[in-house]
Amino acid sequence: MFGPAKIKMLVSSLALLMVEFAKWAEPYVAQYRDADQDAYEPREKQRPPEYYRDGSGTECRRCCDPAEEAPQYASPYPQYNIVPQINITILKGEKGDTGERGLYGKTGKSGQTGPRGPYGMKGNNGSIGAPGEPCKSYYAAFSVGRKKALHSNDYYQTMIFDSEFVNLYGHFNMFTGKFFCYVPGIYFFSLNAHTWNQKETYLHVMKNEQEMAILYAQPSDRSIMQSQSLMLELERDDQVWIRLYKGERENAVFSDDFDTYITFSGHLIKAKSEG
Repeated sequence: MFGPAKIKMLVSSLALLMVEFAKWAEPYVAQYRDADQDAYEPREKQRPPEYYRDGSGTECRRCCDPAEEAPQYASPYPQYNIVPQINITILKGEKGDTGERGLYGKTGKSGQTGPRGPYGMKGNNGSIGAPGEPCKSYYAAFSVGRKKALHSNDYYQTMIFDSEFVNLYGHFNMFTGKFFCYVPGIYFFSLNAHTWNQKETYLHVMKNEQEMAILYAQPSDRSIMQSQSLMLELERDDQVWIRLYKGERENAVFSDDFDTYITFSGHLIKAKSEG
């Protein structure tokens, strides 16, 4: 759309152009037309041939009439083709506002994977890291004994030891008479006891509340040394201990206050963390 100011400028330019064209074409129109004769008068009412200026008596014909031939004589005056020139820049409208951005189109198909690029240059060596922890070694071992004899009563009785030979890291509790497992793995245990004359010896090697092995000797006229050994796989917080069993007969183990006749030992063979 054009503004009022630009439309006004356009009309003024066209008017000036028409005035200039009329001034330029006026001399040529006067030479070929009688001032008293109407150019658009019908042919039968036009004047006789003697009134024409050339005196040839030839009737003037219109060049655009298809039924009649155009005159053969050439005009002594050059013919001009008037081409109006208009400044097109004044017709240009004002610049409009920027429109809103359209929606995104659909995602195209993924192209084929390109060839692998060349290898890059080798980087520099990194800085030395902090030293790691030293290799951990796991140990567990104990060996305890008893110097006092023990007789059975009406209940199961835990054997308490009074002599400590080896108790690594204190894993064997001397007050409860039980070994506590702090390092899971495979352990070896051994039990040695001295029987009493004419009395039965009946001991259990216990894992938690389960009997794992028995040390047994029948009543005899002489006392002898009896032993039992085994390996057990223990988990964290498992307990291994010795229990005196009360049967139908009197159960006892021999010892005195000077020598150690009863021993209980155990040690770790392989930790579970070692695979």
